Amino acid sequence: MSIEEKKDLTEFLQPFPENVRETVWRLRKFVWALYPDCNELIYDNYNALAIGFATSERAGDVFCSIAVYAKYVNFGFNRGTEIADPDKLLKGSGNLYRYLKVVDFNDFPATDLKQLLEVAHLNSLARLKEGQQILKGQTLTKSISPKKRRPV
Repeated sequence: MSIEEKKDLTEFLQPFPENVRETVWRLRKFVWALYPDCNELIYDNYNALAIGFATSERAGDVFCSIAVYAKYVNFGFNRGTEIADPDKLLKGSGNLYRYLKVVDFNDFPATDLKQLLEVAHLNSLARLKEGQQILKGQTLTKSISPKKRRPV
């Protein structure tokens, strides 16, 4: 499976409004265009659909993610506190995670985010264990919650 693999994601996105689905597809394409060897890890969780882009098949190696909610999407960095953000684009007050709320992809600051993505990706590569077998360019559905709280 790869970027062409859309079956699970299409199914998981069905309950969300069209504008949210469109934002997810465009963000997904944005990341895959920059990092075609990354892996897409999909988590169909209870309160959000999460899509992580990783340098391996492990959640700990996710360098950026898309969290899908009823009215918007968060484009985030699992280790966002480790990324210099001079323009203060990222929000969040947790120990590591930082994100940008995206209501409309047309307002997404792609040029600025490319720079942040480059640093996040390099940091993720640096954390990989030496000799670790790495999948490349795969789409993997990692979990599906039986119960969900989603838009109707």
